[in-house]
Amino acid sequence: MAGNPDFDLFQLADEHNELRAAIRALCEKEIAPHAADVDENERFPTEALAALTTSGFNAVHVPEEYDGQGADSVATCIVIEEVARVCASSSLIPAVNKLGTMGLILSGSDELKQQVLPSLASGEAMASYALSEREAGSDAAAMRTRAKEDGDDWIINGSKCWITNGGQSTWYTVMAVTDADLGSSGISAFMVHKDDEGFVVGPKEKKLGIKGSPTAELYFENCRVPGDRIIGEPGTGFKTALQTLDHTRPTIGAQAVGIAQGALDAAVAYVKDRKQFGSAVSSFQGVQFMLADMAMKLEAARLMVYHAAARAERGEHNLGFISSASKCFASDVAMEVTTDAVQLFGGAGYTRDFPVERMMRDAKITQIYEGTNQIQRLVMARSLLR
Repeated sequence: MAGNPDFDLFQLADEHNELRAAIRALCEKEIAPHAADVDENERFPTEALAALTTSGFNAVHVPEEYDGQGADSVATCIVIEEVARVCASSSLIPAVNKLGTMGLILSGSDELKQQVLPSLASGEAMASYALSEREAGSDAAAMRTRAKEDGDDWIINGSKCWITNGGQSTWYTVMAVTDADLGSSGISAFMVHKDDEGFVVGPKEKKLGIKGSPTAELYFENCRVPGDRIIGEPGTGFKTALQTLDHTRPTIGAQAVGIAQGALDAAVAYVKDRKQFGSAVSSFQGVQFMLADMAMKLEAARLMVYHAAARAERGEHNLGFISSASKCFASDVAMEVTTDAVQLFGGAGYTRDFPVERMMRDAKITQIYEGTNQIQRLVMARSLLR
């Protein structure tokens, strides 16, 4: 699973196919049986965390020099996709571990990486990403959270919202304004630990989907952070945030692809078994056309996600367009495929007796987080018009 930038765009390496087989077997045995209960009771998927940690799939992106698997970006997407195929909430364990540490990996000091990354690789810790605020969502540069120097430390005051795995994570990459006169160039990034003085996790949000992944507000009340936990130089935080999203938006695309694949698999099995008018529903041409369109769009989405991940792995610049395109297209496809899956199940699809209604609810967030799809289209357009 070591990083390898030399991908054949149209054929995955044997190690990637072997990885898919391994993670799929694990997911079917250890994660899928608990997915409905995790959703129904809005509880963290402890069984998934244990299974992923034991097998080393909880944070596969961590480089080998920090005791990690050193999985390349495509391999990481495959892991997220396969977990999402059976449980979207559980797929946020590897996905958000990457999101919460990508800025550190890109811009942090080796000392800070040594402080944080081995604990993720071992499963001792998880990481989250804290950028958004109530009044600074799509307009992230409008954030109000402030950090000021105090001797060798930094003191952070403010709040963050929509924090995936908030309260479950040990480490948080937090963006805060360190020089209000410089606009986005006055934003810095910090690694905050859950035990830092003045750090408080707020109540969980009550959500439509991904109910097994807690989403919470974070409060910083004179939160004291050691000076060596700033990521890069002061004022580079917003640049780090944007670079992070270039690398992680394809992982949301991968999550969307996984959710859609799970819904398609369930729909195919159901229409082959369901009888109407004396025949299997799968024999009706209208149903066949729906399935064909679902599978066709899903294949296109998967290829775009892997292509974006491969380009990120090669360290290419100007990733903005393909990163946004892969996330936007895949999430739109996931919403369409899961909606059609519910339709193919008929009334049964609208009940919690079958997984497709959960998948439809879970798919919706992929069009919203890590930048709404309207923002993705802005990013793509600006890239084209630059």
